[in-house]
Amino acid sequence: MSDRAEAPPASTYRVQLRPGFTLDDAAGRVDYLRRLGVGAVYASPILAAAPGSQHGYDVVDPTRVADVLGGESGRAALVARVRAAGLGLVADIVPNHMSVAEPAANPWWWDVLRNGPGSRFARCFDIDFARGPLLLPVLGDDGDDGRAELDLLGIADGCLTYHEHRYPLAPGTCAPGDDPLLVHERQHYRLVSWRRGDTELGYRRFFDVTTLAGVRVEDPAVFDATHAEILRWAAAGDVDGLRIDHPDGLADPGGYLRRLRARFGGWIVVEKILHPGEALPASWPVDGTTGYDALREVCGVFVDPGGEAPLTELAGELGAATDYAAVTAQARTQIAENVLVAEVRRIAALLPDAPRERGEDAVAALLTSFVPYRSYLPEGEPDWAAAVAGATARRPDLAAELAAIDAAVRADERGEPARRVQQTSGMVVAKGTEDTAFYRYTRCAALNEVGGSPDLFGVAPAEFHARAAEREASWPHTMTALSTHDTKRAEDVRARLAVLAEIPAEFAVAVRRWSAAAGLSEPSLDLLAWQTLLGAWPISAERLAAYLGKAAKEAKLRTSWTDPDPAFEAEVAAWPQRILGADGVGAEVAAFAARIEAPGWSNALGQKLVQVLGPGVPDVYQGTELWDLSLVDPDNRRPVDFAEREAVLARLEDGWLPEIDRSGAVKMHVLRQALHLRRDRDLSGYRPLAATGPAAGHVLSFARGPRCDTVAVAVRLPMGLAAAGGWRGTRLPLPGGAGEWRDLLTGHTLAPDRSDGFTAPALADLLARYPVALLTRD
Repeated sequence: MSDRAEAPPASTYRVQLRPGFTLDDAAGRVDYLRRLGVGAVYASPILAAAPGSQHGYDVVDPTRVADVLGGESGRAALVARVRAAGLGLVADIVPNHMSVAEPAANPWWWDVLRNGPGSRFARCFDIDFARGPLLLPVLGDDGDDGRAELDLLGIADGCLTYHEHRYPLAPGTCAPGDDPLLVHERQHYRLVSWRRGDTELGYRRFFDVTTLAGVRVEDPAVFDATHAEILRWAAAGDVDGLRIDHPDGLADPGGYLRRLRARFGGWIVVEKILHPGEALPASWPVDGTTGYDALREVCGVFVDPGGEAPLTELAGELGAATDYAAVTAQARTQIAENVLVAEVRRIAALLPDAPRERGEDAVAALLTSFVPYRSYLPEGEPDWAAAVAGATARRPDLAAELAAIDAAVRADERGEPARRVQQTSGMVVAKGTEDTAFYRYTRCAALNEVGGSPDLFGVAPAEFHARAAEREASWPHTMTALSTHDTKRAEDVRARLAVLAEIPAEFAVAVRRWSAAAGLSEPSLDLLAWQTLLGAWPISAERLAAYLGKAAKEAKLRTSWTDPDPAFEAEVAAWPQRILGADGVGAEVAAFAARIEAPGWSNALGQKLVQVLGPGVPDVYQGTELWDLSLVDPDNRRPVDFAEREAVLARLEDGWLPEIDRSGAVKMHVLRQALHLRRDRDLSGYRPLAATGPAAGHVLSFARGPRCDTVAVAVRLPMGLAAAGGWRGTRLPLPGGAGEWRDLLTGHTLAPDRSDGFTAPALADLLARYPVALLTRD
């Protein structure tokens, strides 16, 4: 079987299934998606998930479709509707972990708790049974390690009870009238304080989430059990592609993917976060990633590098962090030494010759030193060596312990020390960077995105073209994305925030005045709050308060999820209403937001056209066919008004050319034309196009297709363009050849400039109506 799918989708449209938007609801939108130009419906996980799940990544039973989503009949109905429309179907699957939040909901976990190591499902979970009873960190804790909560244990219906939670009893461990505390002591598990989850956990978890237990999918029998239902769909021809969640958590990602490829011949993409410059392992038999690498490049090319120094100066003046390397190092160290202590100790225990404390310090130093999320040995040996060298340079006092870890890993690259370190480094890097440093280093929030590196201020056009050409040559069927369910802010928010890099001095003057009058007391959150207000304007106080509350906890500077500061959180919660209700500052913010709104729209249209027409398989996140000003989850999982979108689509189908306004109809117009073109034409190949004239740096353009007969054109840095006097005679020479060029967005045809067909339209004319053009030649 080939390493890569033979027929990937032309594009995908991500739908977030949940109790309020089921498989039947998705089926009802298939015709709309077909008319929009989408190639495949891309569904969030549909297997049975934890009660009340709003996303599906907390699977409790991999053998059946979630009843709350419509069950097997709902899945079959969606497949039938998709096939009738001539579309594909892509499924999101979660091989790394299962939810154990409600033991009764997970039959495998229930059996493990009941029967311990003797359970037939014990091999399914990554549990260290040698440590004794399995610790379940669920008890409330008022500073007594949860001891008072043990008095609340009870026995009911043959189960151990704690509040509304139920836990199984091992056979023969409970007789009528037995003391619940004594019964508890007879089980294969112990209920302990929730605070001990970070330090004493006996099972591998997903990041720091103790309610998600790691699955040993590297075991062939476990792979078969967890994938039987998914592979049944594949065998029936019901699914065309698979999106693999969190491969970095797997013991052997490459081995897992090779086993999957042997059973599935369709399109496979992995949620692999590539650090800038990092390559996807060539040995993985997949079609690419889920697109965060492309997101950085597409969004970055619309950011003005000239804004870096002024915005850095502003951050420093306000008291926010300006040294990204120091911020990330501190954040990763905090994660390794305070949040993922259980994982660090489990690795250190594999080094019997090292004193416990020094061994743990060495493991923590190593885990914080990776540049990419993890190494993939043996091919990732350079990344491994660099991490060891980096840790040794920072902690020469631990050189002996680090050398011991290095030796243990190199002695057996598939052994437990190597496996544990590789699985855990990704946890430390992701939690330390995305979920901590990105909320502390806030000089330019447009750059603080999954897959990005905020210290790299934008992407030059030359780099963009080089990366795009490389993608077309090496990973032509990788997914590309601008918004996902995991992005920190929606694509249109980033597009508007990118404008601030063009007017950094003006922004700095405003923020200095606003902060002095009504700023938050923590500088990095204060700077982030003003940017968020501008990027998501207009926004309700409720939405903004929810976002800032989460941001404050993720930053872990003045408060956190596990060590809250009620007074600071009250300040943050009250801030949005205080600002939005103020005539002075609130009015100024509204005026500034209005000033950057139109150039933000220009950026948004440009990055959308560039994404959809560029190399790879573009994904459209639900609802983003119109302007979307969502923030981080759960804000970006709000219901989508499909009725509104269908009404806009109907007008576009009748030939309407919308204005650029707050309706967002123009974005759907650009997207619809690009998606249909992508579905109908061969867009292989990639050729950068260069403009000529004084404003050449303000246009990004490239040609696609075997004959370079499709061209995308987008304005970049629109405020700088206007300030410099516009296009001033700048032209865009188009690829030569026979045929007349036509702009699919306006319907205008371009007259050749010479008898041989050479065409070089003036950009002032070409982009007179829209800041983008989609040119085709028959």
